[in-house]
Amino acid sequence: MIVNRDKIVFNRDRSIDIETNMKLTSNQIQQLAEKILENWKKQNLIQFKASEKEVFARMVEIIQKDYEREALLERDVNNMLDKLEETNAGEFQRFKMFPILKQKLAKERKVIL
Repeated sequence: MIVNRDKIVFNRDRSIDIETNMKLTSNQIQQLAEKILENWKKQNLIQFKASEKEVFARMVEIIQKDYEREALLERDVNNMLDKLEETNAGEFQRFKMFPILKQKLAKERKVIL
């Protein structure tokens, strides 16, 4: 689902942002949910207790919340890196620390990357 996860871009103010093509648009999330739902129906893996529209809406909501959790995680990692950079000026390599801290924090918060 996520493209170019390891590509990091440095800004002039030395902060980093994950490239914007990493995130899915609302339309892409809906298409993803549709394909998953279609696949589950074809393989008879799902029985609806609610209407199919309600299930689809809930799927989209869950996927969006998951991306929001990852965005929050990235913001927190960047804040941690800012603090580390202040205390370890000069020898600090932000681009190496970002994936390490992100993995550690994701594990602690039980976020699947």
